[in-house]
Amino acid sequence: MADNPTLTLKSSGLQARIEPDRYQDGAFILEIDGTPQSHVFIDDNAELFFEYVRRIGHVIDLIGGPGEPLTALHLGGGALTLPRYIEATRPGSSQQVIEIEQDLIDFVREHLPLPKKANIRIRYGDARQVMEKLPQGLMGKVDVVIVDVFSGARTPAHVTSAEFYASAATLLSPRGVLIANIADGPGLAFARGQAATIASVLPHVAALAETQILKGRRFGNVVIAASASDEIYSWLPRLLANGPHPAKAVYGAELKSFIAQAP
Repeated sequence: MADNPTLTLKSSGLQARIEPDRYQDGAFILEIDGTPQSHVFIDDNAELFFEYVRRIGHVIDLIGGPGEPLTALHLGGGALTLPRYIEATRPGSSQQVIEIEQDLIDFVREHLPLPKKANIRIRYGDARQVMEKLPQGLMGKVDVVIVDVFSGARTPAHVTSAEFYASAATLLSPRGVLIANIADGPGLAFARGQAATIASVLPHVAALAETQILKGRRFGNVVIAASASDEIYSWLPRLLANGPHPAKAVYGAELKSFIAQAP
């Protein structure tokens, strides 16, 4: 790979850059306008590094049986870390990725190629608009919908609404799980609002994060997992044990307290 390749993205004007991880051989970081967005172990796609991505990976691990192929939808592509992970840990999975920046995906695939046999279809365009036009055959068939949409360091408002999450929920299979990556700072006003919004759409919701983040004391990522099935609550002891540590989960009455009066 060329040294630290860079690209100015046509749609947003933001700069994408791929750098080797100076501390880990065989690992690369995708930065968008200086913000680390994705981390990839190019020779071991079953390895995850970013803390919140590892939490998402642990949730994915508990859907269905070990190694069972999944139907997955990824809203937001980045360096395709989680599609690579699902392909590595659940060969034969059927995956769709929606990404607005086609030149970003071309850039990533040139410098960090996907496994040749992976069944990963890339669809280009706005995440919400493309999701709402997916084939009817996917309705009620998707095992995991991962919402990780950013424009630079911000999440566009139209992929944070109740209407957006309701559209995503119609895709879920009976065992399906919606997973949202929410980045927020002290006070967690945005994360609390997103938890309230998702809970208005799906009945079983849990929020996972490092303890101090969930207490609203510092900036970080909150992973929200939601489902029509209450099985996700039985997963929580394993999710907390699997880390990263320290870890905390809120659900049920504690989630209601976490949401408080958030709109």
